[in-house]
Amino acid sequence: MEQIIEFAGNHLVLVSAFIVVLAMLVATEISRATRGFDDIDPSRLTRLMNHEDTLLLDTRTIGEYRQGHILHSRHMPTHELASRMGELEKHRDAHIVVYCRSGNRSAVACKMLKNQGFEKIYNLGGGIMAWQGASLPTTTR
Repeated sequence: MEQIIEFAGNHLVLVSAFIVVLAMLVATEISRATRGFDDIDPSRLTRLMNHEDTLLLDTRTIGEYRQGHILHSRHMPTHELASRMGELEKHRDAHIVVYCRSGNRSAVACKMLKNQGFEKIYNLGGGIMAWQGASLPTTTR
């Protein structure tokens, strides 16, 4: 025990940095556990699309959507989601995967869906950038 105290006293900056990093990791995990939805990566998404009833929801702007989106995704910008929630009722039992450019706007949309009682909600971690980074196709149709 004395060695630990001596080490901490001699390496105060290092110990402080360790405590800060540890606190950030714990806070991140608590946040993930309480937000009510999971992130999904592109490879898991392709498996989900191939084997389950899945709705892809693109929450980017119309300009971003027109530049390229995942095939068969439905365009519903985050700022329109609340007013268009009724359009999603028929998909209540499906897996809903929400994406944007990087995963931030879609996380907001996931929270909105979760608050409306949707259960099978996923956020595409890294957004369409992760999808394209995995060399997966997009379309402009």
